[in-house]
Amino acid sequence: EVQLVESGGGLVQAGGSLRLSCAASGFTFDDYAIGWFRQVPGKEREGVSCISSRDRGAYYADSVKGRFTISSDRAKNTVYLQMKRLKPEDTAVYYCAAGQGLYCANVLYVGMDYWGKGTLVTVSS
Repeated sequence: EVQLVESGGGLVQAGGSLRLSCAASGFTFDDYAIGWFRQVPGKEREGVSCISSRDRGAYYADSVKGRFTISSDRAKNTVYLQMKRLKPEDTAVYYCAAGQGLYCANVLYVGMDYWGKGTLVTVSS
């Protein structure tokens, strides 16, 4: 069974940092792109970042570029999202998702195959 389990969310003051983790199991890690998405009630889900084994670099939304960093630990089948200089507008439920494919651009275009349940990040002003 394919599983994605997020952790690391919580309450943090503006300007602070959090690191989210996405533990993946049930599939070959290198055959998938792993992305982070976020959603606020009443708004569309937003792609935040993505990483794959084939891409030279990672994808970042303009709203988080320079503040967030995505990374992976292949031995642990885990993807991380290091979030720094957090802003109140970063408040959202953050979801980890996996899509079968070699490149983030392709996977993001066709859609993700598996989703975690999400972890809440709340940034206070």
